Amino acid sequence: MGSSVTGAEMSRPVDYSLYLVTDRCLALGRGLVEVVGAAVQGGVTVVQIREKGAGTREFLALAQALKTLLDPQGIPLIVNDRLDLALACEAAGVHLGQEDLPCDLARRLLGPERLLGVSVSTPEEARQAEAAGADYLGVSPIFVTPTKQDTPAATGLAGLRLIRAVTALPLVAIGGLSTANAAEVMAAGADGIAVVSALMAAADPREAARALRSAIALHHCRS
Repeated sequence: MGSSVTGAEMSRPVDYSLYLVTDRCLALGRGLVEVVGAAVQGGVTVVQIREKGAGTREFLALAQALKTLLDPQGIPLIVNDRLDLALACEAAGVHLGQEDLPCDLARRLLGPERLLGVSVSTPEEARQAEAAGADYLGVSPIFVTPTKQDTPAATGLAGLRLIRAVTALPLVAIGGLSTANAAEVMAAGADGIAVVSALMAAADPREAARALRSAIALHHCRS
């Protein structure tokens, strides 16, 4: 495998089942690479770096360190918001919110080989993102969560089902997700669950990731 999870490697289907979004503020004083590395050992399949408090150079250094960790394992690194930094560190892709760079422009700048994720909370936003070139959609927030305050009202399982009905793109659900509700979220149409505090703040991120993977697998057993 090459040094970058892009190009031909991204032509393979991406496993979005357990998607980790980083936040060093929740890491109990541990290093970012340490926590992410342990979570990956437990079964994380995609990592999005979202470090709002980091300056540009610090963010780039963190992203490069994570890429060094993840590339040999074939795990995509997604950069939150910052398309420029995603390109600078040769990340697998970028994830954009509704107030970020327009999806169609981001797709032109990224090219066809890198992943483009877009946060949506309604069927109309999902349709627009798919038409503009998104590869996957982050559906948020499913449930109320204290991790992110600048989100719309909770979408809920009913809202997730409505979005599932209008798009064939992979859906990654985020917002208040845990081992207690992962299976029902998957059953409602998600292709994966995204978590922040459930892994970043876990005393043992590896075991927490294993527990989440088991909860996700429970859905597949019921299907």
